[in-house]
Amino acid sequence: MITAPAPGSAVDGVVLVLPEGEPDSVRRPSPLAYAGVLPLARSLARAGAPEGLAVHVVRYRGRGWNGADARLAADAAWAADEVGRRYGDVPICLAGLGMGGRAALHAAGHAAVGSVLAMAPWLPEDDRAVEPEPVRQLVGRQVMIVHGTNDARTDPELSFRLAERAKKTNRDTCRFEVHSDGHALRQHHSEVLALAGDFVLGALLSRAYSRPVTDALAAPPPLGLRMPLAAGFGRSLRR
Repeated sequence: MITAPAPGSAVDGVVLVLPEGEPDSVRRPSPLAYAGVLPLARSLARAGAPEGLAVHVVRYRGRGWNGADARLAADAAWAADEVGRRYGDVPICLAGLGMGGRAALHAAGHAAVGSVLAMAPWLPEDDRAVEPEPVRQLVGRQVMIVHGTNDARTDPELSFRLAERAKKTNRDTCRFEVHSDGHALRQHHSEVLALAGDFVLGALLSRAYSRPVTDALAAPPPLGLRMPLAAGFGRSLRR
């Protein structure tokens, strides 16, 4: 756990943060991958704990997706079940980076999940011989994808294509492009964290989204799926 509201205070929403993984591996989870999402988890905790937000980083059983096993998505769904056992019927946001972003998208069909934040999601190359990445489970969820345009590890064009398919059945889908940033989204780190907080707290705690997020969700494709993340996002007043 990163944080939870003070003892005796109600938990009104839970974020499950999903670290990086690998396409195929039987090795134990990577401590570096876990550490890589701590800044996001801590930022969300600072912003949301006073309003009843609990934040947990999921510890996978292993680091591999491993084909049809989709083990990281299964671990995300298990964690969502655990949230129900610990906190009761509260809304959940799945927030993942890289392979964790793919896990968040896949596990979105869990009944308690109402929103998904996929940051630089790892997605397989388009292949007509392989079943395309599913999007039906995203219907009824608030979905945001964030991707650096210079990501050399996970192709940003693949996340655009997935967002394009998702938007056809779920209008509450948007995608932000972080121009000149790479996979780890470090160049515009503060803006990315501010965007993540804006989305997560808006989706879970009924805060009003900032104008850029509202516009991105409302805009037809491709505008709402190639929304540029402005320099300095989060420094000005939300409304």
